[in-house]
Amino acid sequence: MSRYREWDLSCKVYVGNLGSSASKHEIESAFSKYGPLRNVWVARNPPGFAFVEFEDPRDAEDAVRGLDGTRCCGTRVRVEMSNGRSRRGGGRRGPMRYSRAAPLLLFSPPD
Repeated sequence: MSRYREWDLSCKVYVGNLGSSASKHEIESAFSKYGPLRNVWVARNPPGFAFVEFEDPRDAEDAVRGLDGTRCCGTRVRVEMSNGRSRRGGGRRGPMRYSRAAPLLLFSPPD
């Protein structure tokens, strides 16, 4: 089985907000209703997300539309097409915060 990072992006679906007890079998059962699956990978450390690869990109898109916001593995999951970018070390963060300390001068003001 290939690593989930090497899967076909047009067929790869991200499943987020999974509980720590999410099982591969439950995910396969829910997603296979939309078409044949190639791969299912469930994160364990840290838990809470999975990737599903379909054989056909249209099935992947149908699964996103049909399963986003539904309950799977005991929680309401977020289902979206994978964008291929890692969230490690710079993923989603809130808005940038700026300190109210004295401003840093990067150049000398004109005389």
